[in-house]
Amino acid sequence: MDRPRLLDLFCGAGGASVGYDRAGFDVVGVDLHPQPHYPFEFIEADAMRLLDNPAFLDPFAAIHASPPCQPFTAYRRRGAGVGDNYADLIAAVRERLQANMAPYVIENVYGAPLGHEVTMLCGSGFGLDVRRHRYFEASFPLLGVGCVHGWQRPRFAQATNRSNRRRTVEVGVWRIPLEVQQRAMGINWMTLEELSEAIPPAYTEHIGGFLLDHLTAQPNPEWSPS
Repeated sequence: MDRPRLLDLFCGAGGASVGYDRAGFDVVGVDLHPQPHYPFEFIEADAMRLLDNPAFLDPFAAIHASPPCQPFTAYRRRGAGVGDNYADLIAAVRERLQANMAPYVIENVYGAPLGHEVTMLCGSGFGLDVRRHRYFEASFPLLGVGCVHGWQRPRFAQATNRSNRRRTVEVGVWRIPLEVQQRAMGINWMTLEELSEAIPPAYTEHIGGFLLDHLTAQPNPEWSPS
């Protein structure tokens, strides 16, 4: 069976891409910055410019986009101008994805201006030692996986000098061994900085199953299973 092609915009080091690959897609990543650890075909380019190029988008059966989340993170909400230099690209990305007509997913954090049909995924629902709540706007039917925090028991060291144990692993901090953070995310190829901006591949592997079902069910899809 042929594998449909999926474009991962703002791909970073490829957490989302690996999940889609596991679900059955051939993935091409795009990012404005070099991504030496990205595991698939990679294009260093401005995602917004490519979204304005129908000829470039045409071979892809679906598109995933993770626009910069810094305007909406807890770090941003500290105030005092923190995060003011980051652009909110979500509306502009959505407009272009809707014009393209291919099925799409937009991923971001709590507080981001996603659409009405939004699904939240939590690491606890996938047996991961993170919670890492992320929100997904999809143009096709998608079911979430509820939080299952109860099984996450206090057993991980703090990133500070506090003696009480954490129920989950903090990601993106220097005082916790990188391999502990990688294992908690289900990622073994990223640096600490790359990991801090990633989502667990389990999330998009889950989403990819629904996306494949949607593509297969279309009466005249651009891609169809052979």
